[in-house]
Amino acid sequence: MKLIVAALLAGSAAAFAPAQVAKTSTSLNAFEDELGAQPPLGFFDPLGMLTDADQERFDRLRYVEVKHGRVCQLAFLGQIVTRNGIHLPGPIDMA
Repeated sequence: MKLIVAALLAGSAAAFAPAQVAKTSTSLNAFEDELGAQPPLGFFDPLGMLTDADQERFDRLRYVEVKHGRVCQLAFLGQIVTRNGIHLPGPIDMA
């Protein structure tokens, strides 16, 4: 009985051991050293938009992502300000 319990405990402890991850070579290794690539994922491109891209395309997509993030921050700030009762003067209907 003790042997069975010990075997079950050893088997369940092995389930929590870290798995060995094999390093694979992909075309995305060109961007592994860029800002934002973090372990354990490294460079994360789930949609494959940079599969055959060069540095210029990577820089353009990064610029667009930052621009969209800033627009979203301004939209969120506008929503918060409006919900606090602060409204810009003038009519909202331009028709």
